[in-house]
Amino acid sequence: MRTILNLLWLILGGFLIFLEYVLGGLLLCLTIVGIPWGLQCFKLAGIGLWPFGREVREVPTGAMGGLLRLVLNLLWLVVAGFWIFLTHLGLALSLAITVIGIPFAIQHLKFSLVALAPFGKEVVEAR
Repeated sequence: MRTILNLLWLILGGFLIFLEYVLGGLLLCLTIVGIPWGLQCFKLAGIGLWPFGREVREVPTGAMGGLLRLVLNLLWLVVAGFWIFLTHLGLALSLAITVIGIPFAIQHLKFSLVALAPFGKEVVEAR
């Protein structure tokens, strides 16, 4: 079932989401300062290509890593995260109108939460 949903996701716009995140990641990685944010875009691109059967979880870290994570997430949120969050939230709400769109809406909600603060999160295979 996951494979069918992932193929439908790709056909119905998931490939475009993947390309947008890859392009954003490449542009950010052109500068040395943007590399950490570019890597987060690649993380979002990976889950954007094949979201069903994957989940996002928090990565444990030490105190200093937590402070760095907080600063990077705050910068991400101010510059791009909030707008990406709103986009995925709007797509989720529009897809949730139909019964067929509910699984895709759930994936967009998963995206929206990662888009708010991607640092300190990892994408793993669902159990």
